[in-house]
Parts: sequence; C-alpha cells; structure tokens
Amino acid sequence: MLIHEENQVLPFTVAGEVTPDTPLSRLNLNWDEGDLSVHERTRHVHRLHPFLGKYIPQLAEIFLRKYFKAGQTVADPFAGSGTTLVQANELGIHSVGYDISVFNVLLCRAKTARYDLEQMEAEVLEILQRVRDATQTDEGLAVLGKRDEAEDKYLWQWFAPNARRELLTYRHFLNTGNCHYADLLGVILSRSARSARLIPHFEWDAPKHPQVEPYFCFKHSRICQPPTQAYNFLERYSRDAIRRIKAFAPLRSSATVEIHHADSRNVDFPPIDGVITSPPYLGLIDYHQQHTFASHLLGLQDLRTQEIGAASEGKSQKALHAYKEGMTTVFRRAAAAMPSGGHLIVVAADKAGIYPEIAKEVGVETEAVLQRQVNRRVRHHANAFSESVLIWRKP
Repeated sequence: MLIHEENQVLPFTVAGEVTPDTPLSRLNLNWDEGDLSVHERTRHVHRLHPFLGKYIPQLAEIFLRKYFKAGQTVADPFAGSGTTLVQANELGIHSVGYDISVFNVLLCRAKTARYDLEQMEAEVLEILQRVRDATQTDEGLAVLGKRDEAEDKYLWQWFAPNARRELLTYRHFLNTGNCHYADLLGVILSRSARSARLIPHFEWDAPKHPQVEPYFCFKHSRICQPPTQAYNFLERYSRDAIRRIKAFAPLRSSATVEIHHADSRNVDFPPIDGVITSPPYLGLIDYHQQHTFASHLLGLQDLRTQEIGAASEGKSQKALHAYKEGMTTVFRRAAAAMPSGGHLIVVAADKAGIYPEIAKEVGVETEAVLQRQVNRRVRHHANAFSESVLIWRKP
C-alpha cells in the first residue's frame, strides 16, 4: 500500500532506517496487517501474551529513533504490554513505565527482565514436568484424586473440570515452588488459561458466556468443541516463552527498565527526556476485563473503575470531562520532569477532538499530527480505523 503526499508516492516507513534527520513528512505509517508480517509485528517477547489495544513495535521504534538517543530516558505513563519499554531497551534507551493494571505490570516485568537463560529454561520445563506428573499420568491422578482448589465461582464457570485442575495444579507449584522467574511462569499460566476458557474461537476478547456445548465456529466454518484440557496449552506456551525470551536476549541492551504499578495521575516522574505512549481510548476497551481470567487465577487486584476512560463509564460528557482532566494531569506531570525541547509522542484516537485542548492546558506545542490508517485483516477484527500520532514539544 502506498500513499501520495505533495505529489510524491511514499513507501512504507522502515523503522530501522529512521534517524533524527528523517522529516516527519516522509513518514508513511499506514501499514496494515498484511504489510507487516505476523513475525515482524509480534517478534520475540512482544507476543509473550496476547494484549488487546497495543500498538505495534515498529511505531514505537520509529519515534524512539527520531527523538531519543542511547543513554537518554523515555517514559510511558500507560505502559500496557510494555511495547515502548522493550523497544527502548533494544536501542539502549533507559525507560520507566507506569500502569494501573497489576497484570500489565506483571507482563512488562516478564518481558523486560534479565534472564539466566539456562536457569529460566530449566525452571519453565521443571514446573511443566511437575504438572504433567500430577495430572497426565495414572499415578499422578491417583495422588491428585479429586483435589480441586477452585473456590472462585469464575473458575468453575469458565473452565472444564480437567482444564481447571491442570491450571490450579500449575498455580499450586508456582505458589509453593520458590520460583526465581515467577513473573514469567505467571504469564505462561495466564496465556494458557486464556486459551483453555470455555469460549467460542471467535470470542477471544470479550466472551459473553461460557460455551459448554459444541457450536458452529465462524472462524473455522465448522462445528467446534469447547476446550476440555489446559495441559496442551501449558506445554505449547512454555516452549514458546522459552523461545521468545531467548530471541530477545541477544537484542537486550544494558539500558535500565523500570515498571511501576501506579496511577500516573499521582506519580512524581523522575528526570526523563520525553514520552512515548498510547493512552487508553475513552470508553472503548476494558483493560482489566480482557485479563479477568488472570486476575482470578493469580489473585490480582482489579482496579478497572480507576482507569482513565474506563469502559464502564461510557462516552458521556461527564466521562469525557473526566478523561480530559485525567490526561491533562498525567501529561502535565510528565512534562514537568522533561527538559525544554523534549518531545511527547501520543498515539490516540481523538474522535472527540479534545487533545488540542489537552496540549494547550499542559503547556506544550503541537509540532505535528500524523494521521495513521489501520486496516486490520484478522478474524472478527477485519475493520479499519484511524488514529492520530500527536507530536508535542515542551517549549
């Protein structure tokens, strides 16, 4: 796909070719999911766990290369799945991230941790073997008996008995095993639980109710069965996690990565050189709901009502006002920690047109607004939408 600008045909921007001297007018950010392969969009740890609403690493990399240098520090006040943090580390840029979701913080830590690769692999495979011995062999099942620790109603509703037992057995070994890489094991458990839920294949993100009977699957155009096991997912994602951590290891720099569980409206940012972030969209995605299964399995605190632009609050004028106030507070605090001339890059869907007002109240100059068209080609997300890349500069 090509776009025309000033009578010129621009090829898609290659992130690795961007330099501080690359003109903004030469950037073509309108890749769709057919222009960048799945491997490129989900390389190494970026696909350690699915995450609805994240931006692709190429977008973060482009603006890190243009506006930051190795040794500087970038902040992401809405860290999400850690895309900015991971890409900054690849480029030798220090990073600090904040998120109000406990699961998001767990995921960011697992992605950006420093690993002893041999120890990591041994630990991942050891707990997998223990779960196999306990749940996949006659001897193990005899010892396990009918043991089922699920006191949580959600776990009873959304997982078949065998799947629930396997997930809870993994959790038992995780909680009692003095694991060095507990964050990574928690992510593997969460990803496996996501796939083992009693849901249709076409309702990954927002299942309406448990699917306990065979159903016609719109994804596969045939009758499908809801999953009854979890061990096969635990095994698949354990090996995938090992592969992804190993793939990122040689790319990982010595740059520091900090991730904090915090509401960015209330934090005191350390000295930073700029911001690259994609804030939550007003009333659109419930960032806690999409990982409910992880919260129930891992006992994570649910703070969805405290999210800026929480989906449960909708898009009313009251919600819009609260969203604007929240964003203004966050960016004002971040800007206060930046030097003059520093940049804030904000990827947002500004349908309400409030970000120019936010920029004015924060006291930053709008250098440019790049419109990015996103054409998605996967399953039930086969729709197009647009987002704005806001480029702000502190005077």
